[in-house]
Amino acid sequence: MRVLHVCAELFPLLKTGGLADVTGALPLALAQQGCDVRVLLPGFPAILNGLDIQGEVATLNSMAGPIKLLFGHTSTGIAAYVIDSPHCFDRPGSPYLDVGQQPYSDNHLRFALLGWVAAQLASGADPFWQAELVHAHDWHAGLVPAYLVAAGRPAKSVFTVHNLAYQGLFPLAAFASLALPPEYFSVEGLEFHGKISFMKAGLYFCDQISTVSPRYAQEITHDEQGCGLDGLLRTRSADLSGILNGVDEQVWHPHTDPLIAAHYSVDKTQGKAKCKQDVQLRMGLAQVTDQPLFAVVSRLTEQKGLHLVLAALDEITSRGGQFVLLGGGDTQLEDAFKAAAAANPEQIAVQIGYDEACSHRLMAAADVLLVPSRFEPCGLTQLYALKYGALPLVRRVGGLADTVVDCSLENLADESATGFVFDDFSVAGLSQGLRRAFILWQRTKDWKTVRRTAMQVDYGWAAAARQYADLYQKMLLTK
Repeated sequence: MRVLHVCAELFPLLKTGGLADVTGALPLALAQQGCDVRVLLPGFPAILNGLDIQGEVATLNSMAGPIKLLFGHTSTGIAAYVIDSPHCFDRPGSPYLDVGQQPYSDNHLRFALLGWVAAQLASGADPFWQAELVHAHDWHAGLVPAYLVAAGRPAKSVFTVHNLAYQGLFPLAAFASLALPPEYFSVEGLEFHGKISFMKAGLYFCDQISTVSPRYAQEITHDEQGCGLDGLLRTRSADLSGILNGVDEQVWHPHTDPLIAAHYSVDKTQGKAKCKQDVQLRMGLAQVTDQPLFAVVSRLTEQKGLHLVLAALDEITSRGGQFVLLGGGDTQLEDAFKAAAAANPEQIAVQIGYDEACSHRLMAAADVLLVPSRFEPCGLTQLYALKYGALPLVRRVGGLADTVVDCSLENLADESATGFVFDDFSVAGLSQGLRRAFILWQRTKDWKTVRRTAMQVDYGWAAAARQYADLYQKMLLTK
């Protein structure tokens, strides 16, 4: 099967969030299933600089101007096409925002290019390789299925929703520049409350929809988490599946991770204590071994429930715990966490921004990882935490509910528990989880048993790759 994945970022070339981890790992896992996989990426400088470019595939005249389509490989061995268009992608700021933290005014064109070029590749733009199936990821690639349909369906399409809340909404005036048939701007198409929705385009025009956990696939068909698209998703429920993301163990494994202070494993956990001491020293926390270390590695947004964590800091510290945070986003949350750290530096440490090496160190150091999200399509940090023996404390929602088993009495008895799960999206709900964590911490033998179970859970990419390969096969056999 010749499968083209289309995405805006890919680890290790460019990463702003968990999407890059998925797109950097899934193609490699699919190759192990016998799929011939290539990836299409925008030509951001970090991507062009990180690829081993082998040559030029084509020069194309697109609705965004002339572009070159290059071909190369990542350092991990993924075959990749990249859209070389400096006037679209070589800019200051982030991939999505300018230096003033505002979306680029032509983002609709920049990311429409992903869909347009994907349709060209499915139609023979590369004479040596033609996609049979195109797998588009999140709103940035939402127009892929629309351009494929407009081109006469040269390939089947899968559209994966990584987070329905980010939809790629643009004003009606932007539609004229997209080179799509005028009838595509309708309720049965891109139109969403008078605007263009890239997310809706993907959901409407694709052949199959997937999302990143089984529970989230159910949740988005209901009003509370459907983000206004639940009606469309209900009508397409027969084409919707939830396939759980995985962990790339070549990148995330405490036995081999080059970014942590000491290696350790399920059977030899002494190195975890050294990792904890290393983080305490680096971040100015008190050098203690008998206090649990709680960690957050996250974007600072309302979705992630970080205002609940902020309100619970006094409970964590008054019970003797330490707290460390790595993340950035909402400036008010950033300032509040920095103020808390300044007021209690021996128990609270905060690093604003994202640092890949630091995120690995915190997973290795933490005793508990906090993920109290309002909604969570899958979540990757709790999967990394399990692998590193940092017990996740999560809300029972989306992929968090699918991957963490609560330390209830019955789950402790049969040794299936892997963390702490609470229900209410409130400070009281989080407090219930914290109390259970502190109680288990005092029961050293039980803590070690739960940690051992957590570290042994297999959330590698092989299972997800098998499910996707089966889905592709069924699609290609269906006329």
